[in-house]
Amino acid sequence: MLTTRPTALLLRNARLATMAQVLPGLGTIDKGVIAIENGRIAYVGAESGFSATAGMQVVDCEGRWITPGLIDCHTHLVHAGNRAREFEMRLAGASYEEIARAGGGIVSSVRQVREASEADLVTESLPRLDALIAEGVTTVEIKSGYGLTVEDELKMLRAARSLTQTRKFNLATTYLGAHAVPSDYKGRNADFIRDVGLPGLQAAHAQGLVDAVDGFCEGIAFSPDEMRIVFDAAKALGLPVKLHADQLSNLHGAALAAEYGALSADHLEHTDDAGAAAMAAAGTVAVLLPGAYYFIRETKKPPIDLFRKHGTAMALATDCNPGTSPLTSLLLTMNMGATLFHLTVEECLTGVTREAARALGRLDSIGTIEVGKQADLAIWNIESPAELVYRIGFNPLHQRIWNGEITGGTHP
Repeated sequence: MLTTRPTALLLRNARLATMAQVLPGLGTIDKGVIAIENGRIAYVGAESGFSATAGMQVVDCEGRWITPGLIDCHTHLVHAGNRAREFEMRLAGASYEEIARAGGGIVSSVRQVREASEADLVTESLPRLDALIAEGVTTVEIKSGYGLTVEDELKMLRAARSLTQTRKFNLATTYLGAHAVPSDYKGRNADFIRDVGLPGLQAAHAQGLVDAVDGFCEGIAFSPDEMRIVFDAAKALGLPVKLHADQLSNLHGAALAAEYGALSADHLEHTDDAGAAAMAAAGTVAVLLPGAYYFIRETKKPPIDLFRKHGTAMALATDCNPGTSPLTSLLLTMNMGATLFHLTVEECLTGVTREAARALGRLDSIGTIEVGKQADLAIWNIESPAELVYRIGFNPLHQRIWNGEITGGTHP
């Protein structure tokens, strides 16, 4: 295994699933090569059209498939403890809302995060991050939202940033101060936003800890009007927004997200035709989270046909979190997207690469194998890309490349 990045690297004798929209389907190229210089893709195409230059390290991929590095565009990966007891309650018949209203759910994770130090959060989060990286993930979005005080929200964001000091991956941090209302603000949502949500956002922005702003628009969380206050503040700071929308009911969160030109609206089980159309018109990505749908045993699926009808871009993510989606496998997420939501193989694969990059506002630099983009790649021991969606509990990663450097895999 390489431990340092060569100035120039050539991956040859490969089958490429570039995910580039200028090519049909998965953008496949048989007998392809990828030339990498200084961490960027310098050439991608047929092997017959490129020759290695002096000093270039050549890697024979032996006919393996190469995709862009996978992207998990919605996680709550930084948290403390677990909520296995609530899992037992849910198995006994308690609903998501019943658990939340009884003081469980998000607020139980809040207590554990507040009790944890920043170092504790890093230590607990690393195994979850490692599980994603081991499956070829090169970019991870991580949200705050379990602190619900200014300092604890900042602590979560600092812990997320600290993960990049020991692991090689691209990080997107999202401020989720409007995630839930803590017990001391029960029934006083507006006061919480004024006292904690907005000051925390200002502080996170001033300290360079935030890339985007999110919120939970739902009956058990924040109303559309309350989310407008948060979104207006984000826009004033020049920060893009996204939204947990229409998961448990239709508060028209998808349309609200589209109104603000959100990068994404996520969950979306109850989104209607107007919401899907508004998202398509605004370029807002529908981030589907089958892990949460599966784990809380939902029965209403996101309106996939409406998204297809309107041309709404669709991404997939783990929604890794302690209460409703303790999932750290993007490969399994793709299988869930296919089996539970009836997504096609192409929709699943583009959903964790190109469309996931779009959902983070980073499609200009990652998500496809195209000249000029960062060389984030995954090399697979498979005969067909469909295997990445079809298999369960099997990791066929051969090598992971991040920023032009081979950083891991199962190769000798």
